[in-house]
Amino acid sequence: MELNDANLQTLTEYLQKTLNPDPLVRRPAEKFLESVEGNQNYPLLLLTALEKSQDEVIRVCAAVTFKNYIKRNWRIVEDEPNKISDPDRTAIKANIVNLMLTSPEQIQKQLSDAISIIGREDFPQKWPDLLTEMVTRFQSGDFHIINGVLRTAHSLFKRYRHEFKSNELWLEIKLVLDTFAQPLTELFKVNVFVKCCLIEMQFRDLPEFFEDNMETWMTHFHNLLTLDNKLLQTDDEEEAGLLELLKSQICDNAALYAQKYDEEFQPYLPRFVTAIWNLLVTTGQEVKYDLLVSNAIQFLASVCERPHYKHLFEDQNTLTSICEKVIVPNMEFRSADEEAFEDNSEEYIIRDLEGSDIDTRRRAACDLVRGLCRFFEGPVTAIFSGYVNSMLTEYAKNPAVNWKHKDAAIYLVTSLASKAQTQKHGITQANELVNLSEFFVNHILTDLRSPNVNEFPVLKADAIKYVMTFRSQLPKEQLLETVPLLVAHLRAESTVQHTYAAHALERLFTMRGPSNSTLLSATEIAPFTEQLLNNLFNAMAIPGSSENEYIMKAIMRSFSLLQETIVPYVPTLIGQLTQKLLLVSKNPSKPHFNHYLFESLCLSIRITCKANPVSVGSFEEALFPVFTEILQSDVQEFVPYVFQVMSLLLEIHTSPIPSSYMALFPHLLQPILWERTGNIPPLVRLLQAYLEKGGATIANSAADKIPGLLGVFQKLIASKANDHQGFYLLNSIVEHMPPESITQYRKQIFILLFQRLQSSKTTKFIKSFLVFINLYCVKYGAIALQEIFDDIQPKMFGMVLEKIVIPEVQKVSGQVEKKICAVGITKILTECPSYSAPLVLQALIGLFELPEDDSIPDDEHFIDIEDTPGYQTAFSQLAFAGKKEHDPIGDAVNNPKILLAQSLHKLSTACPGRVPSMLSTSLNAEALQFLQGYLQAASVQLV
Repeated sequence: MELNDANLQTLTEYLQKTLNPDPLVRRPAEKFLESVEGNQNYPLLLLTALEKSQDEVIRVCAAVTFKNYIKRNWRIVEDEPNKISDPDRTAIKANIVNLMLTSPEQIQKQLSDAISIIGREDFPQKWPDLLTEMVTRFQSGDFHIINGVLRTAHSLFKRYRHEFKSNELWLEIKLVLDTFAQPLTELFKVNVFVKCCLIEMQFRDLPEFFEDNMETWMTHFHNLLTLDNKLLQTDDEEEAGLLELLKSQICDNAALYAQKYDEEFQPYLPRFVTAIWNLLVTTGQEVKYDLLVSNAIQFLASVCERPHYKHLFEDQNTLTSICEKVIVPNMEFRSADEEAFEDNSEEYIIRDLEGSDIDTRRRAACDLVRGLCRFFEGPVTAIFSGYVNSMLTEYAKNPAVNWKHKDAAIYLVTSLASKAQTQKHGITQANELVNLSEFFVNHILTDLRSPNVNEFPVLKADAIKYVMTFRSQLPKEQLLETVPLLVAHLRAESTVQHTYAAHALERLFTMRGPSNSTLLSATEIAPFTEQLLNNLFNAMAIPGSSENEYIMKAIMRSFSLLQETIVPYVPTLIGQLTQKLLLVSKNPSKPHFNHYLFESLCLSIRITCKANPVSVGSFEEALFPVFTEILQSDVQEFVPYVFQVMSLLLEIHTSPIPSSYMALFPHLLQPILWERTGNIPPLVRLLQAYLEKGGATIANSAADKIPGLLGVFQKLIASKANDHQGFYLLNSIVEHMPPESITQYRKQIFILLFQRLQSSKTTKFIKSFLVFINLYCVKYGAIALQEIFDDIQPKMFGMVLEKIVIPEVQKVSGQVEKKICAVGITKILTECPSYSAPLVLQALIGLFELPEDDSIPDDEHFIDIEDTPGYQTAFSQLAFAGKKEHDPIGDAVNNPKILLAQSLHKLSTACPGRVPSMLSTSLNAEALQFLQGYLQAASVQLV
């Protein structure tokens, strides 16, 4: 792809089409760009477009496309082709910093992210001059350029907070400090208003440089905190101005110093506590101050948790003042919160339910309550109890007017009672001074029982959230009492309210009792089944909830809990689920919703076909038209899901493989499908299902496709990331295909395996190889295995036993895998006894009796499917499409130890005296003892 005006014009036209809302225009354009992105100069064309285009929208589109291109292609994966040519990599790194710094802010942010992605892979070894180039731009005096440098530095360095300690990390941090720290400090001293102070100190150990300059930094920070400059303030009540942002970041930095650099920061802490306290009591309730107040409260929370600062808070008047002037005012439900609840429910839910409210006043106030309770639980509980009672009294006087008082009271009780929490169980450790059950009966149930579910939606959402939060602390009777009430609240018009109800039901349905069964049984929930299912599906028709992931997850969990109780409703529900699938496939935008939708489909299939396997046909009739459209439109997000559901359907079939599946079979072997890593696990499983249900059919009617099938195996086996998937496919071919159909290919299969062993031997590959050769031995016999090995190279069979089987079989894991190896090795022992029999027997007894050898060489670093970068959708396993573990030996051998004893007995009767003599002189005493136990268990003797 040449860098010329014609190609630039073509690229611009396709970028324009990717912005079209019509999927018939947008998708082909996206496909075209995907098809050409492997060409040399493609990224340079994108950079040219974002630099020279006269259309600002195209420039931004090119920047976003470039960033995403870098995100999915920059990392070089072992055994995978380099997706970006070396000349392109060099040119990108040579130009991107300057281009980023001279671009408008919207483009600058995208290129800054791209630099960070490249830096994660290449800095510092492959990009040693990156920091030097950035630091020189400090001299420009241009705030736009300086901010670009700082933004990039922040995104590049922030990972140091979470990295594991290593020598390489320390060396990299030292390089950063040596290059960046001095210029940054000088810049800060000269330009105190520049956003350089927004860069957080992210290093785990305070460097000497900052120790030496601590006074300078802290003085500047303190002065900025107390600054009151009208020029830097804004009249906008919604948007924070520069001064608010500056003070907010300094509070965040101060909290970080208090946490990370306790000893060094201690002399400055009282000044900061005073300054931040004064800031809090003089800052208003306007939205623009939210981040500032949140960070200021978080600073106090981080300080009050530390033992040597508790003297600052232990005075009763101080605690009362904190409660009155900081905590209670910042727990109030403001008109801005009410507006978000009603008009921006999705954002409200994300903040409140998913914990992204880290920067909200309420979350910070809650954290401060917990921090204070660490050392002053009794006094704090007593003080807050008074405020709670006062709030509830005010509410009781006039609920219609004072409902916000009860909202604040519930939130205060929640923060006061919560000591330890997990997403799975809610609150796991509660303040014993708070009677949660009593508060539930007196103040929560009243709202849940209200006949009008649309009255006081905020309080009803609070009540539902209380149940969710304290579900592990409330008795089962109270939880069961809430179920029909929550089902009723699914009808609420408020998106927040019915979403919370769905989420609460889903959480209750996952709770485990003492015997690890669900706490609430299907029998207990069964009376509410019809209303539950109707309300859940109807809730998705309420505006704003058509793709509500909490509702879909609750549907999935309800199916899972109720099991066969849902069977009468499935014919109706499957139609609704299919229709929903068709709609969302047009423009997939909610990955969690989509995942739970496919899980619900799998549950419908499993539960119904468990009782009546013939009904699989009705599911195929309902789903195949939608699946066909998804596959033809190549909806990449859904294709792996479709393959998993099809595998489940095909595995349920008891009759020969249907013609509808056979028509699809050739298309599954197309190389383009196997280029996407997310397709590989479900495609392999689907091909395994084809082989299991129709190995003979494929051999008879699609014999010309066998080379394609083996071509897939060859591609997978060459990859360290996917070689195990290649073995899964190969094992199914050996197990289910008629022997004569693959005879001509067997030798080449083993040659490919030996070539891979020679070029790149890994523990994972060896384990899979051992399982395969033993399965081959079980299927075709040890003599056939010996012949094919020795046909490739004389005496190869003996070498494989000596170099691989004997020393490595202890590494095989999994019950079925061990069973296959045990039966295969037993056949080798008895059918080819001349090959290292004592050592092979010793290894087999070790496989039975010794712990698994799970050691992995230091130089082996396997790439998980999920970690492989790329545009391709990562594989998402459907839990309810899970495949039952398959034992190819089955009941033919129940106990491999008994089989070994019987096989040795049979061998010894053919050659009396030889086997006992050989074993007594070659096996160690412990192995002999184990063997004697097997013989006794099998009631046989060696003769």
